[in-house]
Amino acid sequence: MFSTRTARALATTAAMISAAALAGTTALGAAADGHHTTSGDLQGSLDGVVRHGAVGALVEVRGDSGPWRASAGVAEIGSTRPVLEHSRFRIGSITKSFTATVVLQLVDEGLIELDDPLALWFPAIPRAQDITVRHLLGHTSGIFDSFRTMPRPPAPAFLEATRRTWTPQELIDRALAHPPVFDRPGSEFSYSNTNYTILGAIVERVVGASYGEAIEQRILRPLKLSDTSLPGTRTRINGPHSQGYVPLLRDGRVELADFTEMNPSIMGAAGEMISTTEDLNDFFDALLSGELVSPELVTVMKTPSTPGGRYGLGLWIVRTSCGDVAYGHDGDAIAFQSYSFASGERDRQVTVALTPDFSGDPDDAVDALIDEALCG
Repeated sequence: MFSTRTARALATTAAMISAAALAGTTALGAAADGHHTTSGDLQGSLDGVVRHGAVGALVEVRGDSGPWRASAGVAEIGSTRPVLEHSRFRIGSITKSFTATVVLQLVDEGLIELDDPLALWFPAIPRAQDITVRHLLGHTSGIFDSFRTMPRPPAPAFLEATRRTWTPQELIDRALAHPPVFDRPGSEFSYSNTNYTILGAIVERVVGASYGEAIEQRILRPLKLSDTSLPGTRTRINGPHSQGYVPLLRDGRVELADFTEMNPSIMGAAGEMISTTEDLNDFFDALLSGELVSPELVTVMKTPSTPGGRYGLGLWIVRTSCGDVAYGHDGDAIAFQSYSFASGERDRQVTVALTPDFSGDPDDAVDALIDEALCG
């Protein structure tokens, strides 16, 4: 729940996009086989995302011809209201890249070391002397994922769990009630949202302010990401947005229920943020260019946390069909799913967001969309 897709996701990405109000076709670039991807190609691919199981979807692609934005489907079931290209959405686990950036800024400033033991801040956590900041960032700590302890749709208890306020310590305690998922920290990869709940708490202890305030001061304000926010316990999405839905069991039947409003404290530093396609592309461009952390640490972020792995420190690492390596993150906030990636040279970027209708699986269609956007 509220965790990113597994490493399978985005490994074979390949086609792309849709825009409700686009006249003509604009070439975004030439693929390795000489084919020029046009806005018409991308629009058709985004329409395909909706056909495979989404109420609506939107995208921003950046390439040789500048930014290209598009949308498909509708913003609300039962209406003809279009998806606005500047809509805000819950970004789920893409939040982890923001949290990781703040942690690495503190490393740049000499306030944290990547190999500092967790025991410096949480000595009571089992194996805290052996688990490091690096292990938390790269999901190699072995700490159980607290979100796996939560009820999932369509169970009615899901609503109760996502309406109340959770403290970071409550989430950590739920995880620690389970044994580690492997024996030796650093030896294996196991995606766990608890790692980033702990990192958010470490940031607070180091800087004397919440991780949300740190992200606001260190990333959002300097980059002027005015449509990005950390809602804390606020349930609403301010500004233009689509409605999100989850399947819930009611009177013996599973039906889609509006889940646009929820208490994001259950996700916290691992997934609470709200943003737009434009802001996310701006963020990853600044991060990967070395504007937010030193180039040396950007290289560390892009290095797999386990040999041959596909996750670095706060970044997924994926290979495209044209042979490039791309970096970014995806996020699953149940009613909102999002993906943001940049090519290794940062000459092409793509951010996709959708509201699933759970009638099918749009993953492959999204993968194809992202790949064609990055390969052109």
